[in-house]
Amino acid sequence: MSINIPKLTVVGAGPGDEDLITLKAIKAIESANVILYDALINESLLKYAAKSAELIFVGKRKGCYAFQQEQINELIVSKAKEKGHVVRLKGGDPFIFGRGAEEIDFVRQFGLETYVVPGISSSIAVPAYQGIPLTKRGASESFWVITGTTKNHQLSDDIALAAKSTATVVILMGMSKLSEIVQIFSNENKQDTAIAVIQNGTRNNENVGIGIISTIEDIVEEKQLANPAIIIIGEVVKQRAVLGSIYKEVTQE
Repeated sequence: MSINIPKLTVVGAGPGDEDLITLKAIKAIESANVILYDALINESLLKYAAKSAELIFVGKRKGCYAFQQEQINELIVSKAKEKGHVVRLKGGDPFIFGRGAEEIDFVRQFGLETYVVPGISSSIAVPAYQGIPLTKRGASESFWVITGTTKNHQLSDDIALAAKSTATVVILMGMSKLSEIVQIFSNENKQDTAIAVIQNGTRNNENVGIGIISTIEDIVEEKQLANPAIIIIGEVVKQRAVLGSIYKEVTQE
């Protein structure tokens, strides 16, 4: 008689393109007794789950919560004790604004074994799919990855600090604060700085807006760009015109 040891594996599902899942992530999904998955994952990844696995949608998007975070924490514990291996499947990388560490901290109080499978972060992969390198000699020596909306639903103070630098700035969950972001960069006399907004990055329904700080709000309105989207600010955005969607072209050959 097999014993199902209560354990949690927090798995990064990547940015959206199902081919960007890792082999280790697939193995975790295949071995799961229960999978709790988010709204931002590509649901085609669930095909790797065992037929006996219980699949539970716990997705969270702005204004739409299937479960509150506290409920998810408690569900992980109860399902692990009931069935054994729980996989928490999250978009991108679970340790980059994914609350993966919070969930692990919670369940360890109840004696669960915990494991992490890193995922390809949308903060890197989404710009790359559009031929935008976050660093490039002569253009950017570093990059910031910042949440646009903090726990208190406010704009992160780090954005004002990043705007003073020459670094590439990548902002996740920032579309609702786009006007504030534009104002911050304008205050630093960066109205002509290149900016990209990429919605549904790496997916078939990807939508892109490219402009400069002073024009991006009009472009977003014209293209009807909305969440889920990533904002990239910096001179490297100009590389898109040179490189194009190089990674997408390679995969389509």
